Amino acid sequence: MRVLVCEDEMDLNDIISQKLESDGYSVDSCFDGKEAIDILSYTDYDLIILDIMMPKANGFDVLKSLRNAGKDTPVMFLTARDAIEDRVKGLDSGADDYLVKPFSFEELSARLRAMTRKSFGSASNTIEVADLSLNIATQEVKRGDEIISLSSKEYALLEYLMHNKGIIISREKIEDHIWNFDYDGGTNVVDVYISYLRKKIDEGRDIKLIKTIRGRGYTIKED
Repeated sequence: MRVLVCEDEMDLNDIISQKLESDGYSVDSCFDGKEAIDILSYTDYDLIILDIMMPKANGFDVLKSLRNAGKDTPVMFLTARDAIEDRVKGLDSGADDYLVKPFSFEELSARLRAMTRKSFGSASNTIEVADLSLNIATQEVKRGDEIISLSSKEYALLEYLMHNKGIIISREKIEDHIWNFDYDGGTNVVDVYISYLRKKIDEGRDIKLIKTIRGRGYTIKED
């Protein structure tokens, strides 16, 4: 999943970003509300972590701009203000969750997983396609009884495909969701990682789950 972290405290922004990257997310960062509005005008994210009190434009302004653009991306507000009326205002303004500073990163991760489940209409941390299962809480991937070891990018790609099982996803869309602004790799990076996944997920098995749809992209499905 690709996440935008909008937090003006640079140390906290860096810590959050590093934690999310270690959890397998692709992360972009910004440090003021105007920059957030600009980024969100041309880039789509799976999740947004948004500090309320930021310079140039506050979190409410950023969220209003996002919703006015017709984007329903899940948003978590971060704030040091913990009064009930502040929480109510945050949620009523269109945020999906509200986390008060200071917070534990375990709680942040759990709340992001809950937002992801809700976004994809899932009631469980486990996603399944045929005998392939992926647990987004533990990041354990299994094909039948075999545990499959994946790199962070392989895992991120598989999770994205499985969240969208049966849907054809273009190479461009995959690249946009799995790699952040800092990526400077080759144009065939998606094909390369699909090949890595196929070797670990499908090679030597009768049922192949990862499909290439010529001229359109990739999907994961049983038939």
